[in-house]
Amino acid sequence: MSDVPDYTVDDLLREEAFDVARFDNDDAVDLGLAALEVIDERGLNLAVRIVLRGDVVFQAKLGTSGPDNDPWLAGKHAVVLAYGEPSLLVRLRHVEAGTRFEELPGVDHDTHKASGGSIPIRVNGEVVGSITTSGEPDVVDHATSAEAIRRYLAR
Repeated sequence: MSDVPDYTVDDLLREEAFDVARFDNDDAVDLGLAALEVIDERGLNLAVRIVLRGDVVFQAKLGTSGPDNDPWLAGKHAVVLAYGEPSLLVRLRHVEAGTRFEELPGVDHDTHKASGGSIPIRVNGEVVGSITTSGEPDVVDHATSAEAIRRYLAR
């Protein structure tokens, strides 16, 4: 990917939330396949994981991604569950407030990573999982997850 996206809190607040009437394992696989399409087209080195109701339903690692991405996939997902919003939005809110998420007291920074790439999956307003990517700069990770969601919803 030649262009690295630049996001603000306002940009992310304008993104449409992924909120559907139903979402099951088959849907999670379809979303994962949409992510693989985006990763392949853009020539990215990314791991992608879809978690639904606590279960890893889809995972793939492309290019140079590997086991080092696992803590990031889990940590970004943990932030989505804790805050109910995209992991990049959580990071940027803290940057805007003048505090780094990584310096917050009372947060287990080994298990919670406010780095872009994870977006909540909602069913009727309830967060039931996430799509998470890891391996490129976090804004690229976020852009990839967001594009996979757009493609999935367009099908």
